[in-house]
Amino acid sequence: MNHLDPLNQLIQLNQSLRIIIVIPVFNHGRTVERVIRDCLNLHGDILVVDDGSTDLPDNFFEDMGVPFLAHGVNRGKGAALMTGARYALEEGYTHMVTIDADGQHLAEDFLRFKSEILKTPGDLIVGRRDFSNTHVPGTSRFGRQFSNFWFRVQTGLSAGDAQSGFRAYPLIVFKKLNLVRTRYDFEIEVLVKAAWAGVTVRSIDIQVYYPEPGKRISHFKMFKDNLRLTLLNTRLTLRSFLPWPHRRIIEGNHGDKFSIIHPVKSIRYFLLNDISPYEIALSGAVGVFLGTLPLVAMHTLAILLVTGFFRLNKIVALGTSQFCMPPIVPAICIEVGYFLTHGGRFLTEISFETLGYQFLDRFYEWCLGALLVAPVLGAFVFVAIYLLAIAIVPIPERDCDDR
Repeated sequence: MNHLDPLNQLIQLNQSLRIIIVIPVFNHGRTVERVIRDCLNLHGDILVVDDGSTDLPDNFFEDMGVPFLAHGVNRGKGAALMTGARYALEEGYTHMVTIDADGQHLAEDFLRFKSEILKTPGDLIVGRRDFSNTHVPGTSRFGRQFSNFWFRVQTGLSAGDAQSGFRAYPLIVFKKLNLVRTRYDFEIEVLVKAAWAGVTVRSIDIQVYYPEPGKRISHFKMFKDNLRLTLLNTRLTLRSFLPWPHRRIIEGNHGDKFSIIHPVKSIRYFLLNDISPYEIALSGAVGVFLGTLPLVAMHTLAILLVTGFFRLNKIVALGTSQFCMPPIVPAICIEVGYFLTHGGRFLTEISFETLGYQFLDRFYEWCLGALLVAPVLGAFVFVAIYLLAIAIVPIPERDCDDR
């Protein structure tokens, strides 16, 4: 099983995992004291990051006796979390649990995060808020669905609640990833890039409290922050479409090549990188299926979108799609379409007239024929790759004492 290297070494040395609670604060004067005290009742190691608040008395955190760091001006939630992460790394912590200061989260759920960290210290864990509360804003429901959808497109994973601020991070994520966003969009960026890097991103159920509309504290700027999220999702989605692998911080990788000229060598390469025969076969079948369709100048984009959404292997799908390059497969589709539309006759004349002047007829026949040829070729490729893959899978060596 793959692990984050530093955490794996830590476990092997039987050293204790160290967890710190980080609370980013910006003008949460009505709620932050209760959040801090509730956290202190559960865990002694906490840090408050004051992101330029203007509604708190002087020496507020000193009087509470809680460690804190302060930004002179408001720099954004992402910047506050990065400040907290740098402090935690410098102090030797291995994990950072973040909780919002607006009172939305119940501190007692920290114990759930702690239990999960001890079980799987390499996972990035997101709290999935219970939205059965009658006061949950419609914007929060929509925002979660919107962010979850794009996270699925960009990573092929289900986030559960990509906008939740109650999370547990293995701190190596902050040390190894290139994180540049500083506002609310930071929490989307870190999830996507961690998933790309091979970190397991999963969710656990948590409680949530939303007061009546007039009593809520929110600094989310509808236009500016939605624009930032839109631009970030656009950039991340475009990057997810690119076929070259992402930089990983997990041992091992998922390979970077697939050749239809050397299928056995290619399949063995992916099997050695923990990709199952079924996933390799399905990825190859999807590549051939989409490559057969008449998606002129759109094949690569379609393959990357579909494989990303369903978490298939992009490299295998793109590699097998090369089998469908003109002229052979499109010609077969046109012949099948012509056969169906001309009473069982085949197109035998290839000329400027049949391919030029009659282009629209040929394109229609290509589309019609592809509807039959694509699933047949896809199924054939799936069976062929799957049988080849299970034949290649090495048989485990038997113990010398086995009889």
